[in-house]
Amino acid sequence: MCAMLLPVALGACSDKGKSDDVIIEKPELKIENGLMTPEILEGLGRVSEPTPSPDGKKIAYTVAYSSVEENKSNAEIYVMNADGSDVKRLTKSAASESNLQWINNGEELVFLRHDKETDASQIYCMKADGGEAKRITGEKNGIECFKVSPDEKHVVFSSPIDALDKDSTLFEGLPKTTGRVIDDLGYKHWDEWVTKIPHPFVAEFNKNEIKDAKDIMAGEPFECPMRPFGGTDAFAWAPDGKSLVYVSRKLTGKDYVFSTDSNLYLYTLEDGKTEQLTGDGFPGYDTDPVFSPDGSQLAWLSMVTPKFESDKKRLMVMDMKTRQSRDLTAEWDYWPEQIAWAPNGKSIWFTGYYQGTEPVFTIDVASCAITTIAEEQADFSALTPISDTEAIAMRRSMSYPNEIVSVKTGDVKQLSFENKEVLAKLKLGEVKKVLVPTSDGKEMTCWVILPPDFDPNKKYPAILYCQGGPQQAVSQFWSNRWNFQIMAANGYVIIAPNRRGLPGFGTEWNRQISGDYGGQNMRDYYAATDYIKAQPYVNADKVGAIGASYGGFSVYWLAGHNDGRYAALIAHAGIFNIEAQYLETEEMWFADFDMGGAYWEKDNATAQGTFANSPHKFVNNWTAPMLITVGELDYRILASQGMQAFNAAKMHGLEAELVVFPDENHWILKPQNAILWQRCFFRFLDKYLKN
Repeated sequence: MCAMLLPVALGACSDKGKSDDVIIEKPELKIENGLMTPEILEGLGRVSEPTPSPDGKKIAYTVAYSSVEENKSNAEIYVMNADGSDVKRLTKSAASESNLQWINNGEELVFLRHDKETDASQIYCMKADGGEAKRITGEKNGIECFKVSPDEKHVVFSSPIDALDKDSTLFEGLPKTTGRVIDDLGYKHWDEWVTKIPHPFVAEFNKNEIKDAKDIMAGEPFECPMRPFGGTDAFAWAPDGKSLVYVSRKLTGKDYVFSTDSNLYLYTLEDGKTEQLTGDGFPGYDTDPVFSPDGSQLAWLSMVTPKFESDKKRLMVMDMKTRQSRDLTAEWDYWPEQIAWAPNGKSIWFTGYYQGTEPVFTIDVASCAITTIAEEQADFSALTPISDTEAIAMRRSMSYPNEIVSVKTGDVKQLSFENKEVLAKLKLGEVKKVLVPTSDGKEMTCWVILPPDFDPNKKYPAILYCQGGPQQAVSQFWSNRWNFQIMAANGYVIIAPNRRGLPGFGTEWNRQISGDYGGQNMRDYYAATDYIKAQPYVNADKVGAIGASYGGFSVYWLAGHNDGRYAALIAHAGIFNIEAQYLETEEMWFADFDMGGAYWEKDNATAQGTFANSPHKFVNNWTAPMLITVGELDYRILASQGMQAFNAAKMHGLEAELVVFPDENHWILKPQNAILWQRCFFRFLDKYLKN
């Protein structure tokens, strides 16, 4: 339904914001008493896109910094040796760079940058040791993401085309009308009205220009890459550069909003023909195609259930001669999140959520044997093997943001240190893993984060963190919004439970939540709350609950079933009225599957149970003060959901606050908005949990 944490999508489509002449540099941060503040959190460098050179001896990457004054961020390109030495900044521009790729045997880099002349993102090229960047494309509608073929003769790129054909007669003489005429579902997505959709184009390529661009889905009213998060992971070039595989969900209208059925398509450059590789046996999401080094096999991630976007991801491999496929992870009750072939083609590297963290694994393609390469109290991502035994990745935890690392079996070496100096000056809280008994006799992995300079003889206020998704792991993530270290720095103990409905604990644990909103996962929250309230260092009368998206739903639900557990509540972008959410959200497959069906299906016991548990029906039980925040560009969970909850709280006579961001979507992304959000967050908690 909704990702609660902003993902770092490698090679993802570029942002749509225009650039100006202000170059954003690393800020000077004021640190007092070693404690994290909203300004420090916003001022940390954000490392992304580690991209090894073809010989594995160099790594290109980006670092983004935010300017509170300019109210925007900017990413620049850096290059370092594969051992982390000789770090060199390559760009210094007012426009962010992204989508990095090496060409010409590692002598040059190509990337995306917003271009003032065309007012759109275009492909640029520059020498890998620095120098002036040259624009090599001038696409009218811009380029959202791209991937150069292995032989460097072609490029596939995504560019938006018109999604709707206007009835010229209807709009004749009305050049200033803002009206939209809609006759089918799928008219908005995430934070935009669907007037444009991305299409894949293939063009001849050299480092000076592209030419003869061809829309390989011409005439098809479908997206590629898929909105809202699709990027270069939607494309896989065959090693010989003569064909490519792309991902698309070729559905429209009601079918589009009620199904996750995406498929893989093979496009051959010579004859321009397209072959569908996945079909009836693959009714759910099929994504992330990757060719083996010799091109004989294609690996990808596949889900079975066509409406369940959080279904188990199967690691599939297809023989490209016979078109026969097999599931390498059929006997493994977890699933990969990112895959990459080892250079010898005998194994596949991947990351995946496992018991509360995201380790690095390899799987033998012949035997399906899985080996754990790196497992720490950390999450790994952005994995790229540079040999059969070593990969470059990013690592993060609840105590530090992404940095680049080298990963070998039993050996992880940090290569980038963008935030080392700032983190060294901060007092960070201890992060502990605990197992909490649940009401049905199981054990639940929870993370407990303690304040800096923790004194076990003191009594601290505490916070229950409710995860969104709803099926999104509470692993060792670092969030620029729901950041546990800034909460700890403000004197709070935090408990973050991996309640029912989260990946990393097997299929049954993950799937249990579907059709059981207000059920076992809420009892899991009670178990986590009661555990932390029982600790001698927690003031049991001063415990709050916070969350966004499904976490916001959880807060609203807990408000109506409080039993005195919570003294303050904060909900961001949460579902308040499930019946309204069923009809309002744009990806309707989620609501239909996870809620069990429509509320008018009176004979559907699962659906009726879900809608009977809608938080809006229990406002009469609300007793705790509540802070609600929303973004008006949020089309996943409309801002009206939070406004309804605020109105209900005030009409019920409760103390409540509402913070509305007209220019934000499901997240709060602009630097000044982010700082205001944090200030409101802690002002509210301090008022009710510290006084």
